[in-house]
Amino acid sequence: MELTEEIARRFAKAALGHVAREYPHKLDHVMEGDEDVLSPRTLHPCFFGSYDWHSCVHGWWTLLTLRRLYPDMPEASHIALLAEATFTKEKLAVELAYAQRPASRGFERPYGWAWLLYLHLEATRHEDRDWATRVEPLARYFGEGFKAYLGVLTYPIRTGAHPNSAFALTLAIEWADRFDEELADTIRRTARGWFDQDRDSQAWEPGGDEFLSPTLAEALLMKRTLSPEEFAPWFTALLPRRSAHLPPTLFTPATVSDRTDGKIAHLDGLNLSRAWAWRELGDEVTAQRHLEAALPHVTGDYMGEHWLASFALLALRARA
Repeated sequence: MELTEEIARRFAKAALGHVAREYPHKLDHVMEGDEDVLSPRTLHPCFFGSYDWHSCVHGWWTLLTLRRLYPDMPEASHIALLAEATFTKEKLAVELAYAQRPASRGFERPYGWAWLLYLHLEATRHEDRDWATRVEPLARYFGEGFKAYLGVLTYPIRTGAHPNSAFALTLAIEWADRFDEELADTIRRTARGWFDQDRDSQAWEPGGDEFLSPTLAEALLMKRTLSPEEFAPWFTALLPRRSAHLPPTLFTPATVSDRTDGKIAHLDGLNLSRAWAWRELGDEVTAQRHLEAALPHVTGDYMGEHWLASFALLALRARA
């Protein structure tokens, strides 16, 4: 399965239908008084859609990426018009001020931070627009936040959901390699300290409502932070029986019992994130198996539709 213009248009239509849809909405919001009881659009004039802040951010990453890859598709002009109205200095200043609140220290950390950096990186590829310049102050703020956070995060978070450390750093290091050498060095040093001695993963996964594989997320990060000569023996030690497709849970797509349940629908995301990882790690057969299980379900129910296209796009664009 590969990305085609037909698939791109389906994803673009879905994302255009939710990045500016305010409700339903799940806020990540600490209130310190009655004055903080505000609507999503008031709190987040750029990223008020897509059910939650982080999904809106990576919904926008999806849209900008598709605009760049398929500039002549009909949806590309709609993406540009909406982005121009969304990424204004005034609106982004409100987003930055919200992130700078003392009560927002843990806001969307680390998942939303990483996606915002990834969005900014994508915006830099649209040279006909000024979006990257406007988003950069918020990206720089989260980049500094990552350095402070990694300074106090003694142990990695290995869950298969939003707090996962390896996934966030996999996205963040691509941004850091271009914009913040100190952060890039910190990520590489931290990844080695956390994961260098990991051996023979038992891969007790998936969790019942998780969308990431802790084992494969770690492998992707190490692939980006080690040299090829270092990564190959490390990966063999991590999964010494992978040629026999063991442990089997890593090679078997997850079953999704109820796609109207937002948490259970996370498992479609697990299949997509595994497809992304296996493609980059060189197992195209297993990647395709996971893609086939999830790709038909990217759109259809809002509980998945408000975010799954981003992970499908990661998987469809991945290469070994």
